[in-house]
Amino acid sequence: MNTRRDIEDREYRILSPLAAKAAESKGRVYEEEQCEFRTDYQRDRDRIVHSKAFRRLIHKTQVFLAPEDDHYRTRLTHTLEVAQVSRTVARMLMYNEDLTEAIALGHDLGHTPFGHYGESVLNKIHPGGFAHNEQSLRTVDLIEETSRRRGLNLTYEVRDGILNHRGSGVPFTLEGQIVKICDRIAYINHDIDDAIRGGIICIDDLPSDAIAILGRAHSDRINNLIVDLCRSSEGKTAISQSPEFKEALSSLRAFMFRNVYGSHKVQEVADADQVEAVITYLYNYFLAHPEEVPGIYKRIESEEGINVAVKDWISGMTDRYALNLYNKLIG
Repeated sequence: MNTRRDIEDREYRILSPLAAKAAESKGRVYEEEQCEFRTDYQRDRDRIVHSKAFRRLIHKTQVFLAPEDDHYRTRLTHTLEVAQVSRTVARMLMYNEDLTEAIALGHDLGHTPFGHYGESVLNKIHPGGFAHNEQSLRTVDLIEETSRRRGLNLTYEVRDGILNHRGSGVPFTLEGQIVKICDRIAYINHDIDDAIRGGIICIDDLPSDAIAILGRAHSDRINNLIVDLCRSSEGKTAISQSPEFKEALSSLRAFMFRNVYGSHKVQEVADADQVEAVITYLYNYFLAHPEEVPGIYKRIESEEGINVAVKDWISGMTDRYALNLYNKLIG
């Protein structure tokens, strides 16, 4: 039977010298006894999977709001795709798959209902703005609870990867850097797939120069991007794409922002006006009725104020919960 120490010893024998090793983790905010059979990174992964915030991702929109088609991505399927792509890269480079998977599974726990539109609305109406990577860290640190304490008490490496998976910050582990790039690889390509399925674009609309480099089929693009990322990063102290592939992926991303995420057609399909009405109403209602905020958020209210408590609660809602609560409140 493998013990934690067996797994930690095997990491030193098998993984790249550049890989993060569980035995060398910077630890947790609160010290706790280690598991006999799982490494700290494996425990972090399990804590995330068993969290309420992770379960709610299944009912959070990726791009399309309340789609009738069963095959559009949700925030949960996006998370699983990021984890799959990230683990493939980590395995090819001989980096720590457990750490990579934990970061990937936790990176979007703080995302709002109604996808990108929900985040933009909450960012607009909440003082100080809203960023889902910061909210994901708040979720694992302050909002989720275990039987022992407030927060999941994850390792420093996982928390750093969650916080810095987007924006200008750079994760200090190579595993975190893998997730940051693979998140972009996953969402650009699966959002293309969903946009084609929804009739928003067709394959021939995509930038021809980028498609010539990355591939025409979804599976080809994912495979080629993974191979390029591994070849460009092998043996180096930073994870990076080749200039050619980075530019091609950036071209697809710019195309998606022009023609999908910001398009009038998608806003109509996603009912962006309704999203803004629902989130704005809920936010203002609970600012005016703080006594109706659930118990865990009352503690946040006492520590950081009612605005933060309401922001935390709304960002954790699923699409259907937010809609049902809105309809109930307006009668």
